[in-house]
Amino acid sequence: MVRDVNTRLLTENIKEMCIQANHYLAPDMEKAMREAYEKESKPLAKQILGQLLENLDIAGKDMIPICQDTGMAVVFLKIGQDVHFEGGSIEEAVNEGVRQGYEEGYLRKSVVGDPLLRVNTKDNTPAVIHYEIVPGDQVEITLAPKGFGSENMSKIWMLKPADGAEGVKDAIINTVKEAGPNACPPVVVGVGIGGTFEKAAILAKKALTREIGVHSPLSHIREMEEELLAKINEIGLGPAGLGGDTTALAVNINTYATHIAGLPVAVNMCCHVNRHIVRTI
Repeated sequence: MVRDVNTRLLTENIKEMCIQANHYLAPDMEKAMREAYEKESKPLAKQILGQLLENLDIAGKDMIPICQDTGMAVVFLKIGQDVHFEGGSIEEAVNEGVRQGYEEGYLRKSVVGDPLLRVNTKDNTPAVIHYEIVPGDQVEITLAPKGFGSENMSKIWMLKPADGAEGVKDAIINTVKEAGPNACPPVVVGVGIGGTFEKAAILAKKALTREIGVHSPLSHIREMEEELLAKINEIGLGPAGLGGDTTALAVNINTYATHIAGLPVAVNMCCHVNRHIVRTI
């Protein structure tokens, strides 16, 4: 049975989500940060993690953004095939929600309308929107404001099938090493393996929104996630790149079918903030 959904609901929810995501760390990220603080053995690293946690507390209490880079809004929409939108354009509704959220939340406007002319749009629109049609009559909204300190450290690799699992691991570890302190560690590493050039990148971006501690349902991918997390932390880069046990909080990998001649691997780096929030309407 068809369910009518007014696009105004998208605008209202996305406005609130923009403000919430930029002022309050997602519960899974806060838990991971506090666990990292308790486990950290290096005094300087522990001090830095403590300062980051203090920053989170202040941001929440005083309604100050967690980070000055309040990101470019990335929106994943899972739309039930039985949903009928009314009230106007979905894309316009999403962007209006971002516009209102960034203006009413006094969040930094970081988006330029043309990548070469570099004129600021002054309201942080347009958002980057990914659509997925799924069964049902609900709409799941995932908002992930993405800062570019870590985004700029991301990479995509078009490996050969012969490179295999070891080639994939090397690509991921090398990306983290090359990022160094620029990705604001401790980081979350989102990985997409398979598909095509662009599909791998979207898989990696979506992997960053997965709850920390929730692994891939595929046993061989779960093992790779756990192995890579251990190896990345053995690098010793540590919080803020100043040394320590905690370089990464998680490695989340998504996979998809691919061509017999290819092995695309995308690595999307994200800082310790890793903002993400999910709502269903």
